[in-house]
Amino acid sequence: MEAEAARRITAPVHATGPAGPWHEVREGLARRGNASVFTTWGEWLPAVLADPVLRPLLGRDWPRYRQTADPVLRYRFVASRLAVKYTAAAALGTSPAQLDLAYKIGGRPYLRGFDQIDLSLTHTDDLIAVGISRTGRIGIDTEPVDRRLSFDLLQDQVCTPAERDTLAALPEAEQTAGMLRLWTLKEAYTKALGQGLRLDFSSFGFATGSSGDTGLLAPDGTPAAHGEWVFGTYPVLGRYLVSIACHDTGLDTSRDTAAATMLDEGFMAMVSGLIRTENPVPEP
Repeated sequence: MEAEAARRITAPVHATGPAGPWHEVREGLARRGNASVFTTWGEWLPAVLADPVLRPLLGRDWPRYRQTADPVLRYRFVASRLAVKYTAAAALGTSPAQLDLAYKIGGRPYLRGFDQIDLSLTHTDDLIAVGISRTGRIGIDTEPVDRRLSFDLLQDQVCTPAERDTLAALPEAEQTAGMLRLWTLKEAYTKALGQGLRLDFSSFGFATGSSGDTGLLAPDGTPAAHGEWVFGTYPVLGRYLVSIACHDTGLDTSRDTAAATMLDEGFMAMVSGLIRTENPVPEP
């Protein structure tokens, strides 16, 4: 199960700002149908301060950026949006300014005109993480590795009976680490489903005691899915965990993922006409 999942989920790439490395995102989407990026908002600060190109990059998010009074919140907001746009642009082989980022009810981002593409965004402290998939839904979640989740207080709300039994037998340090890993996996899965915290975390589970890839389990610990979902947890920057949940609808991941191929022609023409009226932006 874990070896199979490792072949189907792309490990997150560290993007150090607009420079990427974006080729790894493009390759991940082409080979496995999914890719993800982690970065820090400070790595995007020079791009945020470059106002001449910022407005066409932000698009419909420009008014919110301008209206956010707190400079720290304003810079973190724009850094997360730029990270999403550059990630998607790299995966689709286009310019980030040509992508129209919009939001569903609840705030989940999506790309107008790209129904085949699913996005997920998460952030905590100074970390931003973005997931993108063209094979189905994707969810991504991150937490600091030093966040303490009390097993005694949260076991009934977070854990299945099988998870409770396994974690209860562990030393406290391993118990805490196991709880944090389960929390991020469950957050990623429910985000992929579009449910968030509305879904009962104790109604589904994952293997405990492993930091690698895992499968979805029923409350009694038996397999609950047969390959259509893949999951992975990754330590990043030495101080965060990033968990990813990917659904595979069975689409051919070798298909061309260029924007001009995937995007509706009429919508592409409309967007291209609008972009030509703005300042040009270099491709990632």
